[in-house]
Amino acid sequence: MTHAIDRHCVWFVGAGPGDCELITVKGLRLLQQADVVIYAGSLINPQLLDYCPAQARCHDSAGLHLQQIIDLMREGIAAGKLVVRLQTGDLSLYGSIREQGEALSQLQIPWQVVPGVSAFQGAAAQLGLEYTVPEVSQSLIITRMEGRTPMPARESLAGFAAHRTSMAIYLSVQRINKVAEQLIAGGYRPETPVAVVYKATWPESQTLRGTLADISEQVRAADIRKTALILVGDFLGDEYHNSKLYDAAFSHEYRKA
Repeated sequence: MTHAIDRHCVWFVGAGPGDCELITVKGLRLLQQADVVIYAGSLINPQLLDYCPAQARCHDSAGLHLQQIIDLMREGIAAGKLVVRLQTGDLSLYGSIREQGEALSQLQIPWQVVPGVSAFQGAAAQLGLEYTVPEVSQSLIITRMEGRTPMPARESLAGFAAHRTSMAIYLSVQRINKVAEQLIAGGYRPETPVAVVYKATWPESQTLRGTLADISEQVRAADIRKTALILVGDFLGDEYHNSKLYDAAFSHEYRKA
């Protein structure tokens, strides 16, 4: 069952991590009916734009500032167009939608969000891994290293490293040596396994596997400088314990041992 699409609001759509089939059915429907699409430049797979009608006006936002993006949205809504803002991954992570949404709200233009598949999910699927391994790790920290955008003091990599749980680090591969140094200083062992996934789920995706002690050298040798996710933790290692859910000796609401 499908629902009518509200053409009086701006739709923010998560494009997924790269594979153009990793978009939600709702996101696909919006693209197929869009009149105006403002997409996040090289961060999304350009094949996604093939889903759009031939007459749709597609704008690359890579060279635009916030006000120019809002102006395109405002003009499209005023003309009765279906406006889609297409952004990478899932918009709840490093999506910068709050500033866009608040600007639209000030103009009394409604907006809605369609979630997408994030890179940390695409990378795990590509590697056939789960971040929550029984008795190894039951938590996942999603973060980044400070750069031109500062980090709150309480959210340093070294501070998070004290938990020694699974970690997915965005927007930091260009400083992989500093990432490794801070994680080791915070509590991870130098031999902690690491995976660096370049452009997860894209056809040209590349994966490097190593440890905190040697991953920096591998990244430099591969000349990976952006668009890569750093995964850290023992969930990448060999230790594994079966879950209780499917253990024949474990009773629960739906099955007796």
